[in-house]
Amino acid sequence: PPEAPPRRNITRKKTDPTATGTKNYDSRNKKHGGAGKGKWSSLSKDAMDGSDHAAAMLDATHLDENDPLYIPEEDAPSSSFLLSSSSHLAEESRNSGEKPTATAAATPIYGPLLTLSEFKLRVSDIVREYFDSSDVDEVVRCIDELKCREYHPEVVKRAVSLGLDAGPRERELVSRLLACLHPVPLREEEMEAGFEVLLDGVDDLVMDVPDAKAMVGSFLARAVVDEVLPPAFLSNRNNTHPGDVVVEKAVGLLSREHCTARLEKVWGPGDGRPVDELKESMDQLLKEYLLSRELDEAASCVRELKAPHFHHELVKRGVQIAMEEDGRGHGNHANGSANDGSEGGTGADKDSGSSAIDAMAALFQFLVNNTIVSEYQVAKGVSRLRKRMDDIKLDVPAAEELLEEFVGMATEGGFLHVEKEDGGVVAGKEE
Repeated sequence: PPEAPPRRNITRKKTDPTATGTKNYDSRNKKHGGAGKGKWSSLSKDAMDGSDHAAAMLDATHLDENDPLYIPEEDAPSSSFLLSSSSHLAEESRNSGEKPTATAAATPIYGPLLTLSEFKLRVSDIVREYFDSSDVDEVVRCIDELKCREYHPEVVKRAVSLGLDAGPRERELVSRLLACLHPVPLREEEMEAGFEVLLDGVDDLVMDVPDAKAMVGSFLARAVVDEVLPPAFLSNRNNTHPGDVVVEKAVGLLSREHCTARLEKVWGPGDGRPVDELKESMDQLLKEYLLSRELDEAASCVRELKAPHFHHELVKRGVQIAMEEDGRGHGNHANGSANDGSEGGTGADKDSGSSAIDAMAALFQFLVNNTIVSEYQVAKGVSRLRKRMDDIKLDVPAAEELLEEFVGMATEGGFLHVEKEDGGVVAGKEE
């Protein structure tokens, strides 16, 4: 076979810098197959290095102002701004072909930064977060930052609507929120417009919340008491919409004796009030339970307190009230036995099955079994009660015996796991 020709060093004149008489060919920007795939070319690199060459390249991308489709308002460079809301100024600049410029006489554009749907979603999130934090100042700040004064009436409707779906605590928070939003950032006319929108759509709310009309009437009456709405709002609404059930409900609440004091507690217990008032509510429901012995009613009242972190106080006060109730019987029985054995067992001695301690143990067993009160809260309440035993024994000498009786019932009932450690009570961690 013939021999292969010897390899030769081939010099391409177009890329040879020593070549003369020809224009060199710059192949730096050329993509050489797969090796250069996906790589930035030097032209693109030059466009980002801020050099004069890059500036010239960027200038080449500007739109031609003589193009028939060129619109100054849309295609003008970012250095020019149109700060006028007057349509005739924009029309004149479009017809003349001149760039729109900022003038001192131009009127600034003011308007909502969000659409109505976006604003509703933002307000709903703000109100739900407020239900958890109870921070009114944060709500006021968030509404100010939205910069949508045209939609402020929607704040009233969204807040009340979310309160209807929640409990008494959230409704009380909504009433307090409306009082804090007036007159800044929600002016009086915006507050009235919000309640107008709410009343116009109350029939839709009834589909989800059957008692919506009665509750909205309570919101109206509370708003009048808090001076959020003027009393004339109800009369004007009654004139334009005669026979409105919601307005009649509000007027009826405002016509009662001591309406101001009553409407301040219109949402009942669980309204986020101070600890002292919460303790009074606990005492009231516990004493009513000992009279009626109705477990379902007592459990409903405990739920309405909306204070699961404070249930240990409920346990402590409940057992203490039961000990005071049974302690009187123990004292009378002891006195009667000292005077005459035949007289000691009459009247004052109660059957253990109907004692207050037994009834209280049945209540907390019912609450734990229905996951209303946790075992941890029961154990914490008993532990706190032991620490105050010296003071309680001054009023109830048999307090220690009665507490041990309750602990025995609780342990047998399975809602208190006890480990004796220096006279204390220890329960497992809350699940």
